[in-house]
Amino acid sequence: MAMAEIQATPPLLRVEGVSKRYGGVRALENAHLDVEAGRIHAILGENGAGKSTLIKIMAGVVAPDGGRMLLDGREAVFGSPAEASAAGIACVFQELSLIPDLSVADNIALSNPPRRFGLIDRRAQRAIAEEALARAGAGDIHPRAMVKDLPLSRRQMVEIAKALASGPRILILDEATSALTAGDVAKVFAVLKGLRSEGLALLYISHRMHEIAELADTCTVFRNGRNVESFRAGTRTNGEVVEMMIGREYSNVFPPRQKRGGEPGKTPVLECRNLGWGDRLRDVSFSVGEGEVVGLGGLEGQGQRLLLLALFGVLRGMSGSVLVDGAPVTIGGPSAARKPPFSMALIPEDRKTEGLMLPMTVRENLSFAALDHIARGGVIDRGREEQLIDDMMRLLEIKTAGLDAAVGALSGGNQQKVVIAKWLMRKPRIILLNDPTRGIDVGTKQELYRLFRRLAEAGAAIVFYSTDYDELIGCCDRVLVLYDGRVVRELAGEEINERALIASALNVEERQEGTAT
Repeated sequence: MAMAEIQATPPLLRVEGVSKRYGGVRALENAHLDVEAGRIHAILGENGAGKSTLIKIMAGVVAPDGGRMLLDGREAVFGSPAEASAAGIACVFQELSLIPDLSVADNIALSNPPRRFGLIDRRAQRAIAEEALARAGAGDIHPRAMVKDLPLSRRQMVEIAKALASGPRILILDEATSALTAGDVAKVFAVLKGLRSEGLALLYISHRMHEIAELADTCTVFRNGRNVESFRAGTRTNGEVVEMMIGREYSNVFPPRQKRGGEPGKTPVLECRNLGWGDRLRDVSFSVGEGEVVGLGGLEGQGQRLLLLALFGVLRGMSGSVLVDGAPVTIGGPSAARKPPFSMALIPEDRKTEGLMLPMTVRENLSFAALDHIARGGVIDRGREEQLIDDMMRLLEIKTAGLDAAVGALSGGNQQKVVIAKWLMRKPRIILLNDPTRGIDVGTKQELYRLFRRLAEAGAAIVFYSTDYDELIGCCDRVLVLYDGRVVRELAGEEINERALIASALNVEERQEGTAT
């Protein structure tokens, strides 16, 4: 359906025939988009479909190779983000733009701080920050707090407040909720609906279909840098939308389980007994067998991420014991955790700050974690390096212009594949996954689900934390639900369902139909 068929009013911003190439790679080709005031327009597509390139052009971050944009019916050319901001366009990118060593107030007012007698007016700056934070639904964040002291979810809320402080007419959000807690997501949804009522135009990029269903008025799907279709929200099923995104039939999202691990009487690969860390982790006991995928569920912030860090030797002062192959071990730190007898890999929560060195090449990022596997006497065996890298590129189907391209230039899904690939080059036995599909498209998610199951079938013991209940249900052989730093329930088989996960996450007992309350 053409955009003109669903448009009731002239667009605030129109994109006509915009194209962009990076070397021989086509990022965007003849893109068209109409953005209307007072509506939320969802942009859908796989990683690498052209969504991020499109919004970077709209925000003045990159210049298009062809085409034009019309703002209020007049041609608009933005030579920089400052020019786009002056025209009323604000972006909340998936890659946070905050400066960690500055305060929240400093970051929010960074581009245009209030001045008095030539100096920054700190009182006015705090007032601006307080107003922006309140408008973003984050009034609990103190303007004087240092950004580096905030968890990722709160930093994301500051990023949203920063965008709102500029008083935009068009607000673009690129995976803006991917790092948020469920509570913060609800607040952001309320804010966005309020902004729509105020007449703002909102572009919303997300891979979370339930968010699109709740928020969007209009949807546009991109694939391989081109428009596929624009349509009113609710007029296509999720399956139809996903097929538009990936260009093929969408079925069998999760691979079938062929669990070979966790058998009674068999020594588990990894076992924790009464693991504790202050009041944040308490008496955590569980095991993971060879070939088994054990999930970590529960509300966010209940100790799941800390448990993964503890297993990888990041936390100090742990109580309890860890056993590998039935033998008690002491994990001295991440450097020890990645080597035998542990042979662990940790896929971190934030690939851009914890998993990759963005300015460096794909080759360098892949090699760093496995230097001791590919070097002899301090000299890298280039033949061995090339073979391992080639194996990983084929296994994970990583799409890149070349191994010497900066990893920061890859799509989010391909960046995540590089993070996973660099650890797989070490052939780990124990794999710790910290929300590994956050912010990536449905097609790449399917690829990773199949990869995780293949790794388990090859004998790996996998601990899988996810904020997505569907992933826990579809990928895991067992799920441990944490609440307040404790394991409150273990689910297996048919018990792993949404109702049980939610009830356990809230630490309430499920009641059967017809029982007394």
